[in-house]
Amino acid sequence: MNILVFGAGLSSTFLIKYLEENALKYHWNITVVDKNSSNLNQRVNSTNTKTIVFDIDDEITLNDLIQYAELVVSMLPAQLHLSIAKKCIQYNTHLATASYLSKEMMSLDEDVKKKNLIFLNECGLDPGIDHLSAMKLLDEIRDSGGEIIEFESFTGGLVTPDSEDNPWRYKFTWNPRNVILAGNGGAVKFIHNGKYKYIPYHKVFRRTEIIEIDGYGKFEGYANRDSLKYRETYGLHNVKTMYRGTFRRPGFSKAWNCFVQLGVTDDSYQLPYSEGMTHRDFINTFLPFHPTDSIELKFKSNLNISQDDIYLWEKIESTGIFSNDLISVKNGSPAQILQHILEKKWNLKSDDRDMIVMWHKINYKSKAGTQNSVHSSLVCEGNSRKHTAMAKTVGLPLAIACKLILSKKIKKRGCLLPIYPEFYNPILDELVTHGIKFKEKYS
Repeated sequence: MNILVFGAGLSSTFLIKYLEENALKYHWNITVVDKNSSNLNQRVNSTNTKTIVFDIDDEITLNDLIQYAELVVSMLPAQLHLSIAKKCIQYNTHLATASYLSKEMMSLDEDVKKKNLIFLNECGLDPGIDHLSAMKLLDEIRDSGGEIIEFESFTGGLVTPDSEDNPWRYKFTWNPRNVILAGNGGAVKFIHNGKYKYIPYHKVFRRTEIIEIDGYGKFEGYANRDSLKYRETYGLHNVKTMYRGTFRRPGFSKAWNCFVQLGVTDDSYQLPYSEGMTHRDFINTFLPFHPTDSIELKFKSNLNISQDDIYLWEKIESTGIFSNDLISVKNGSPAQILQHILEKKWNLKSDDRDMIVMWHKINYKSKAGTQNSVHSSLVCEGNSRKHTAMAKTVGLPLAIACKLILSKKIKKRGCLLPIYPEFYNPILDELVTHGIKFKEKYS
C-alpha cells in the first residue's frame, strides 16, 4: 500500500518516523513530498522512503502522485487541503489531516461517502487528542447512565520547568504568529450555568482561570474563540457550561494584555516605515506625545501600570521592546513587528525542551442522582528542539489513525472527526506506549 505524505515540516517528525518504523510490518511504501529539500533531509530517516521535492501548484505531478496512493496525509497549511482533497476523491484515495474540519472540506462529505472513502480531520493535538480523550470520558459517563452538566477543557504549548528562564515562563514552541494573534478573531463565545457569554478581544486576557496540575504547579487559562462549536460534535446540546481555553503560566495574560490594549497585536494594516525603526521607536508610535516623559514612563501611564507592579514590569522590560535594536521587517503590520521583536527573546535555546499540558473537567449527575466530577490531565515533555512534545502529540495520533484506516479497522465513511470508539480507543491505548497518558481523578 502506498502512503503519500505532503509536508515535512516540524509537525511531521514523529508521523514520518512512525510510518517508517511500521512500513515493513504492514507492507507500506512511503513517499514524502516537500518543496524544501532540507525538510526532507531532516525528517526522513529510512532509505526505503521515497522523497520528492515538489510544489503543490504543479498539478500534473500532483495528479501522478495521488492516483497511485491508497492514503494521502496532508501536513500542509490548512488552506491547501481542499485541492488535495478533490484529487483524492477523483482517484479514490483516503485522506488524513490534523487540521480543523472546514466548511469547504465538509461540503465534500457526500462525494466522499459515495466513493466509500475516509477523510479524517482534526486528529493531531488540539484539535485531536483533546477529542479522543474527551469523547472517551463523555461516552463512559453517558454509557453508565450519567448526565453531563459541565465541560471545560484547556491545552497549552509551553516549555518544561527547567526551560522557564524568562519572567514570562514562556517561549515559542510552535507557530509564533498564532501566539501573537491569539484571541484576535472576534468575540469569544461560551456558555456558563446555562447563560451564553461573550468576551470581546480587548477583554480576553483579563478573564482567566487558575488550574493546578499535579507535579507541575499552577497554570492560567484564557478562553478560546468559540467554545460552542463542539457542543453538537460532543453530544452536549443540553450542557450548562461549555468552555475551552488555552494554558499559560500565571501572570502571562495580564502582561500580554498590555500589548493588546496598546494595539501592537493588530494585523490589519502596515507601517510603511517599519524597516530601520528601533524597538523603542515602534513602541513609541502607539504612545501619546509628551515633551519630557520617557517612553517607559508613557507606557506605564498609558496602561495604568503602578510603580510597585514589579512582576508585570519585569515581564514587559524583558521582551526588549525598549531597546535600540533595529527592526528588519519591511512594511510590517504591528503584529508582525511585535513577533519579530519577541522572536529575539522567546525562541528555544539549543537545550530547551517544550511541554504540552492538557486538562479536562467534567461535572455530571450519576444514574443514582449524585453530583460527581472527573479531572483528566496530560503532561508530555519533549526530548529536544528536534523531537518536541508538540510534534509528538500532533504526529502520533494521526500516524496511528493512518494505520487503522489502512488496516480496515474504521467502518465509518465521509469527512470524519476522531470522536468514535473505533478511533479513540485504539489510538489512546497505543499513545500510552509512547508515554502519552492521561491521569484521571474522580470525586
